[in-house]
Amino acid sequence: MVSGASGPAEEVDAVIVGAGAAGSLFAARLARAGRRVVVLEAGPAWELSDLSSSQIWARRLKWGGPPVVHAAGQPSFPHNLNTGWGLGGAALHHYATWPRLPEAAHRMRSRFGKGADWPFEADELAPWYDRVQADVGVAGDAAAEPWRPPGAAYPLKPLREFAQGQQLRRGFEAVGLALAPLPAAILTEPFRGRAPCQYDGWCDAGCPIGALANPLVTHLAEARAAGADIRARATVLRILPDGRGRAGGVVWADAAGKTHVQRAAVVVLATSAVQTPRLLLASAAPEWPEGAGNGRGLVGRGLMVEAVAQAAGLFDTPMDNHLGVSAGQLMHRAVPGDGRDRPFGGYQWQVGPSLKPSDIFGIAATRPLLFGQALHDFVRDASRHLATMVGMAEQLPDPANRIELDTRRDRFGVPLARIVHTHDADTLALQRHVAAEGERIVTAAGARQAWGTVLGGGHPAGGTPMGRDPGTSVTDPFGRVHGIRNLFVTGSGLFPVTAGTSPTFTLMALADRAAAELLANWADHS
Repeated sequence: MVSGASGPAEEVDAVIVGAGAAGSLFAARLARAGRRVVVLEAGPAWELSDLSSSQIWARRLKWGGPPVVHAAGQPSFPHNLNTGWGLGGAALHHYATWPRLPEAAHRMRSRFGKGADWPFEADELAPWYDRVQADVGVAGDAAAEPWRPPGAAYPLKPLREFAQGQQLRRGFEAVGLALAPLPAAILTEPFRGRAPCQYDGWCDAGCPIGALANPLVTHLAEARAAGADIRARATVLRILPDGRGRAGGVVWADAAGKTHVQRAAVVVLATSAVQTPRLLLASAAPEWPEGAGNGRGLVGRGLMVEAVAQAAGLFDTPMDNHLGVSAGQLMHRAVPGDGRDRPFGGYQWQVGPSLKPSDIFGIAATRPLLFGQALHDFVRDASRHLATMVGMAEQLPDPANRIELDTRRDRFGVPLARIVHTHDADTLALQRHVAAEGERIVTAAGARQAWGTVLGGGHPAGGTPMGRDPGTSVTDPFGRVHGIRNLFVTGSGLFPVTAGTSPTFTLMALADRAAAELLANWADHS
C-alpha cells in the first residue's frame, strides 16, 4: 500500500530508501521472504494509469527533488535527465537497454593498469543476471553478441528491426564491425500477463501498457503484493546511528514537512549515484563525524559519467524512424582489450532509436545550430529520411570527480549535493573517436549526408564503490558499508568501473545478489 506518516513507527526488519529499480527488487525479495519492509520514496506515487505518451509528461518523471549544484566553471552532466522522481525512479523512464557487463571490466586494473577491479569475477554475476531476466522478460539474441559474458539465453525473441536499423546494419557490415539485436527489457511477446511492445517509441514517457520492465509492473508490484509498506512523498533526511556502531533507522519527512523516525534492523540506500553520497555525508554524527561510511574520506569520490556521442545521416529512401523503441534496434559493443586501435575504454552503440521531431535525442536535436526556415526544411526531410545512433563512452574513476555537500540547504535543512565533475582528456578522446566512427559507419551505410557529434554525459556511476579493501572502497562486495554491518548501498554507485555499459541490468543483478546474501545471513547484519 501507499501510506502516509502516522505517529511513532514500530521498528521493522528493513527500511529501503528509494523505489527505483534496485530498491524495488530489494523490497520484493525481502518482503517475499517474510521480512517487514518499509520503502520510503521522496517523489510522487505514480501508477501505471498516470503515464501518458507525451513529451511534456516525460519531463515530469525526471528529477523533481531539491536542486543539485554543479561546481562553477566546470562541464557538468544533465543530472535531472538521468535521475528519476517518484515510484519507479529512473527505471520508470529508462530506455531498457540491458547489456551485461563485459568480462574485461571485472579486472580492469589487473589487466590494463587502469581504473579499478571489481571485487569478483564475471561468473559471479551470471546467475543473478539470469534470474532477473527471467523475472522481468528480456528480448535479445545472446548468440549474436560476441562481447557478452556466459549466461542463459534471453527469454524473449529480439526486438523488431525496421528500415532504419536495416540501413545502418549495412554500414556496420561494410566497416567490419559486429552488430547484434539490442538486448532490451521490453516484451516482444506476451509475458506473465503483460502485453508486448507496440513500437511507438514513447519509452521516455513511461510505458502505460507495461511492455517495458519498469518497477510499477515488476518488482514494486511484487513487493506491494508481498506486504511491503511503500510510502511516497517520504523524504529521508539522514541515517540514525544506534549507539553501537550500526544504523538504527532513518529520519524522514512527509509531504507536509513533518519529520518522523523509522527504526529498522537493516537500512538499504537505493537512491541515485548522486543522492546516496549526499545522504551518507549528511548523516554525520558523533559516531560518524565525517558522515556515515566516510571515515577514510572516500564517499562521493570517483564519480563516473559516460561521454555521449551521436551519429546521424540522411538517406534517399524512407527510414521509418518513427517506429521502434527509444533505445534502438541494434547494438555494437567495443570492449577494453579487444585489440582494436582506439583510445582506451569501452563503449556501446545503440543503433536506430525511434525518433520524435523534438526530443532528447530527437530529429531537431541532431542539428542544434539550425534555426528558422533551414530548421523547418531539415525536419521536413529528416522526418522521413534520417537515421541515427547513439554512442556511450566509458569514463574511468578519478577521485577529483566527486559528490560533496554544498553550503546551501533544502527546505528540510539538509545540505544540497554538489557535483564536481569534468571529463578528462582520455575520455574526451574516446568520445571523439566514437563520433568519428559513427560518421564513418553512417556514410558506409549509403547516407547522402552524414555527421557525428559529441553531446553531454549520462549514466552516472561510482561514488560509493564496492571492494574488499576499506582503504579503497566504501562498501564490501555485497554493498554493505565498511564498518556499519547493517547499512547497505545498492545501485550504480557501487560500480568500480562501467566499461561504457548501460547500468540498469547490472545494478539489478547486484541488488538481487545482495538481498540473497542478506537473507541467508540475517543475524550477521541486523
